[in-house]
Amino acid sequence: MRPETTMNETGTARGFAVFETAIGTCGIAWSPSGIVGVHLPEREASETRRRLSRRFPDARELPPPPDVRQAIAGIVALLHGEPADLTSVTLDMAEVAPFNRRVYEVARTIPPGSTLTYGEIASQLGDRLLARDVGQALGQNPFAIVVPCHRVVAAGGKTGGFSARGGVRTKLRMLAIEGAPAAGTLPLFDDGK
Repeated sequence: MRPETTMNETGTARGFAVFETAIGTCGIAWSPSGIVGVHLPEREASETRRRLSRRFPDARELPPPPDVRQAIAGIVALLHGEPADLTSVTLDMAEVAPFNRRVYEVARTIPPGSTLTYGEIASQLGDRLLARDVGQALGQNPFAIVVPCHRVVAAGGKTGGFSARGGVRTKLRMLAIEGAPAAGTLPLFDDGK
């Protein structure tokens, strides 16, 4: 076990940290097995802290261990418009449903600046009729940006949904940062974070 973690009642060690990005204050939570959640973005660090504490009540705010610091650096770089590869970030998917896990594995293959549709992911999973299920799995994505659900769009050039604060507006800004071809992409910075 890493020294930067604490044990909860079940013997599982979890911690979390908040960090600043170009689009707001984000957060990340981890266990000894990897990242358990990423929270995107909030205007204030206190709001990010409150949401992470509610989402991961058994975690304490701690200095992140080296592998988590590396994940944070990648997220910060990507949201600043710099190239960053997050595919090597280890995720703890112990609490993720098997279907969702498969969806997230496919989504992690989408490089920055590219998109796939819900139907294309469903096809890669073996059944194009699962497109709605893919959308639901991505709506439950606890690893936003590391599992780049913002790179998954609806058919016909439509954006589809996004569950982070700011909804579709945040999704469009993230796609614009990466230079992805998506209708309605927004600039990196604006007054409405």
